[in-house]
Amino acid sequence: MEDHKLRYLQKLLQRTGESKLSSYVTAMSAMEERARGCYKGCISLESDEFVEMMLLDSCFIVELIRKNKMMDLRENDDPIFKSDWMLPFIARDMFLLENQLPFFLLWELFSKSTEIAGDHTKNLFNMILYFFNAMLPGAVSTKFVEYPVEQIKHLVGFVHDIWLPSLAEMEAYRININKNNWKFICCAREIQEAGIKFLKVEGGSLFDIKFDYGVMRIPVLSIGDFTESVFRNLIAYEQFYHDRNPKHVIDYIKFMDCLINSPEDAELLRRHGIIDNWLADDKVVVNLINSLGDAVVLGENFYYSEVFNKVNLHCSRRFNRWKAKLRHDYFRTPWAIISFVAALVLLILTFLQTLFTVLSYFK
Repeated sequence: MEDHKLRYLQKLLQRTGESKLSSYVTAMSAMEERARGCYKGCISLESDEFVEMMLLDSCFIVELIRKNKMMDLRENDDPIFKSDWMLPFIARDMFLLENQLPFFLLWELFSKSTEIAGDHTKNLFNMILYFFNAMLPGAVSTKFVEYPVEQIKHLVGFVHDIWLPSLAEMEAYRININKNNWKFICCAREIQEAGIKFLKVEGGSLFDIKFDYGVMRIPVLSIGDFTESVFRNLIAYEQFYHDRNPKHVIDYIKFMDCLINSPEDAELLRRHGIIDNWLADDKVVVNLINSLGDAVVLGENFYYSEVFNKVNLHCSRRFNRWKAKLRHDYFRTPWAIISFVAALVLLILTFLQTLFTVLSYFK
């Protein structure tokens, strides 16, 4: 990768018509102390080595994100874009929490190397989301007009703070924030037996899950090669920064962990279009979601507490409990259904025979 980093820096200098590194080195040197303060513990690199590392890594990340969006900037012989496998794996490594660079370094280098004058904040934001979009298991809003650059810690933090529930759902959460009296829900198969229907939601935020009038509306979750890595790093980010509230990624994983306990649960959600599985089989989905759920620690306020309360209230009603028991005992398999229907037909025939016998007697 060091060869790729040097090559990208050289190409940047050629494209911007600069023959020396002095302006970039000066800019990085001015931020050295601030950058060192972003890392825990002592950094063994000398000043020149640390500045070189900041420059090479920042340049590579910015140029890679830029070339991914602006194809005319790519060289024909660039091995990163010529290999189908290389770019996704570099993107995955760039999203690891332990590989993050302070965002102000990226912003400074992007600003210095941007030929177009004016405010290009949205331009960088759009390019970052475009770069990571294929990795994310759900749609991300691009409405970030009010997002100050100085508040961004790093790329993982940026994606986390942009990938939010909708404004309406966030407002509903704030209203119910003090309602902490809630219990976990049953798995998907069991709550379906209680009469709850599942409905997939196209578009919108992945975190906008609703339950009303016996219908659970859940956005589509795409599960692929990098889904686990993305969720693990966002979970780690939320758990590291305790002031993050709501912890919507952790709460979402816990919600799905409650729904999916077995391959039958995963298969049910997949049949309803809620899970788009690009991995092997339903058992892999169960293992992935359960392993993610085991790693999380819930915060003081659970984002889906209101949804859980509504679901539990629905399942606790006597009629719904009877219906769930009937489905569980008599409609779990085709043979059970056939046996139930046969018994019902036999009961009806017996009743009719008795009725006709009584009627013939009186006649």
